[in-house]
Amino acid sequence: MDSLRHVPPPPALSALSRPELEALLLELFGEVAALKQVVAGQREEIARLKGLKGRPTIKPSGMDEGTEPPKPGKQEKRRGRGKLTPRVSIEEKVVKASVPPGSRFKGHEPFLVQDLGISVRATCYQRERWVTPDGRTILAPLPEEIEGHFGPELRRFVLMQYHQGQSTLPRLVALLRSVGVSISKRQLQRLLTDKQEGFVSEAQDVLRAGLETSSWVSVDDTGARHAGKNGFCTQIGNDWFTWFGTRFSKGRLNFLDLLRAGHTDYLLNDAAYGYMRNHDLPAASIARLAAQPETQFKDQTAWLAHLDRLGLIALGVTPDPVRVATEGALWGSVQSHKFLCEAVVLSDDAGQFNVGRHALCWVHAERLVHKLDTFTDQHRTIQKHVRGLIWNFYADLKAYRTKPSQRWSLALRARFDRIFRRRTGFATLDRLLARLHANKAELLMVLDRPEIPLHTNGSENDIRCYVTRRKVSAGTRSDLGRDCRDAFLSLAKTCDKLGIAIWDYLGSRLRVAGHIVVQPLDHYVRGRIRPA
Repeated sequence: MDSLRHVPPPPALSALSRPELEALLLELFGEVAALKQVVAGQREEIARLKGLKGRPTIKPSGMDEGTEPPKPGKQEKRRGRGKLTPRVSIEEKVVKASVPPGSRFKGHEPFLVQDLGISVRATCYQRERWVTPDGRTILAPLPEEIEGHFGPELRRFVLMQYHQGQSTLPRLVALLRSVGVSISKRQLQRLLTDKQEGFVSEAQDVLRAGLETSSWVSVDDTGARHAGKNGFCTQIGNDWFTWFGTRFSKGRLNFLDLLRAGHTDYLLNDAAYGYMRNHDLPAASIARLAAQPETQFKDQTAWLAHLDRLGLIALGVTPDPVRVATEGALWGSVQSHKFLCEAVVLSDDAGQFNVGRHALCWVHAERLVHKLDTFTDQHRTIQKHVRGLIWNFYADLKAYRTKPSQRWSLALRARFDRIFRRRTGFATLDRLLARLHANKAELLMVLDRPEIPLHTNGSENDIRCYVTRRKVSAGTRSDLGRDCRDAFLSLAKTCDKLGIAIWDYLGSRLRVAGHIVVQPLDHYVRGRIRPA
C-alpha cells in the first residue's frame, strides 16, 4: 500500500465529458482484453501441466492464399495428375478367355495390378576357421553389407518405418514379430541408434552446405522433450535442405551455436566487433578484447577463461558484457566458416533469430492485426479497412518478386509509410501499426533481395514432422537418441526436397543389394541440383 502513495488519484468521473468518458472506456476495454490474454495463457499452461485439453487454435487469416491470382475458370481444361508408372519392372501374364467357335481375336486389354510381398529370410553363415602352422586363427569374413545380426534390408525397413512412417517402437516390434522376425525391443532400439554416426555426420554436412551456399534460410522452433526436461527444437532450411537441432535453450546464444554447424571455436574478428557495437557493448569492453593478442579460442572453456582474465565476468552492468561478447564471438566464428556471409535469415519475429541480415514474415505480421480485439462497429470497420490495405500491399510485393525494379521499389517503400504511419483513432491498432513500422527494414527486405519468400510457411511445414514425432513418441532419453532423431528427420526432409526417395537413400547408405547410388546429400545442396 505504501507504493500507492505517490500515484495521483484518478479524476472525478463526473467531471469528465462524454468523449473523455468514451475514450477512457475504450482504454479500459483494451486493458481488460490484455488481461484476458494473460489469463488465457496461464490457463493454457495450467491445462498443459495437468494434461488437459488446451484452447482451440485460431483460424489463420488467409492473406497468402487470398492474394494469389485467380485460378483458371471452368472453361479451361485442368491438367490431370498424369499416368502413374510403377518403379519396378512389370511382369506380363496373358489371361485366356473362353470363346465360342468362329470368334475373332482383337488383341489384349491391359489391366495393371500392383502387389506387395513381405517375407523374412534368415541366413546362417558357416564361416570357415583355419589354424595356420604358426598358431594363428583365420576366420572367413562376412559379406561387406552385413553389420550385426540383422541384414541391410531389415535395417532399411526399420529406419523407414520409424522416422518417415512415424511408427512407435512397440508397434514396430509387433509388426516385425508378426511377419516372423525374432527381435526384442532393446534390439530394435539399437538398430535405431547404434552405429549411426555416418547419418548424423551427413546431416551436419547438409547444414554446412546450406549455410555456405544459400542466399536465404528460414527458421522456426517448437517445443521438445529430452531427458525428462522441456527443451526446444530449432529448424533451419530453405527449398533445398532442412536441418533440426534439439537443445534445452531457445535463446540467441543457442541459435548462434547451432549456426556454427558443429564447430566449437570462438573468434574475435571484424564481424564479432561489429556485432558487439550493434548490441551496445561498452566501447571500453570492446577495447579490452581488441587489445589482447588472442583472437581465436578452441572451445567455451577457453573463451570464458579469457573473459575472466579481462574482468568482464565480474562486471554487473546492463547489457551483460559476457552475453554480448559471447554472442559476438559466436557470430565471428559463423562468419569465419563462410556461413551466412550474404544470406538473409527469415523468421517470425522471435528475438533469438535476429542476427545478420534479417527479414520478417508478412503472414505473422498481418496476423497481429487479424487477432486484434475490437469493441465497437467503428473499430471493426477500421480494422477491416487496414487489413485490406495490407492485403493489397502484400499482393503487390508478391508481384514485385517476379519483376523487380528500382522505381517500383521506391513506390512500395513510400506506400508502406502511408499504411503504417496512419492514425486511425483506434488506439490499440495505432500502436500496433507503429510497432510494425519500426520493423520496416526487415519487412521490406524483399525489395533488396527479391529471391527471399515473404513468409515462413516453409519452416512451419518442415517442423510439422517433428511435432508429429513428438506427439507419437514424446521425447528422447539419451543424447545419442536425440541426435539420431534430429539427423534422420533432417535427412528425410532434405531427400524429399531433392526428389530422392528415402527408401533409395537408405538402400544406398546401407549397401542393400541392387541399390541405387545416391551421392552425399550435401553434394546436391551445394550444386543446387536434383538427381536425375
